[in-house]
Amino acid sequence: MKRFFSFGLVNLPSFIWLWKIAAWSLGFAIVAYLLLAVSGGWIFAKRQQCQPCAFWLRPLHVIVGGVMIALILLLLGIGIVGTLGHFGSLGHSWHLLAGLTVVSLTFLSAWSAMQISLMRPWARLLHVSTNLLLFIGFLWVSLTGWDVVQKYLP
Repeated sequence: MKRFFSFGLVNLPSFIWLWKIAAWSLGFAIVAYLLLAVSGGWIFAKRQQCQPCAFWLRPLHVIVGGVMIALILLLLGIGIVGTLGHFGSLGHSWHLLAGLTVVSLTFLSAWSAMQISLMRPWARLLHVSTNLLLFIGFLWVSLTGWDVVQKYLP
């Protein structure tokens, strides 16, 4: 018999499905992050050489960034639902702070990307700096997430 937990009026599948979705989502988010690093580096290199980049590169960078934002929001939702469903409250480990840090850095990166222009030279530096911090955030959330999963395993 499958184990279900009740969250309000919604019956959700057992936590193992949430963990699997979260694991895949985090994996895809990290792949998206790496694709963004490569495409962003390519855009930067072309800019330094005063050459135009391929017509598809910037749209790809923006689309992959949007996908990463969606994955991060999915992870946030899974984390909240899973923790509330299992413990009844939030804040049982450093994983909450790590996750909120990654969410914040992701949105700061997206916002700063939308500010990049010749009139706002600070925006590019903020965007790149935020993404470097996001690398550390992904490491932190991965390590703390491993500890959280160990609490759930029978």
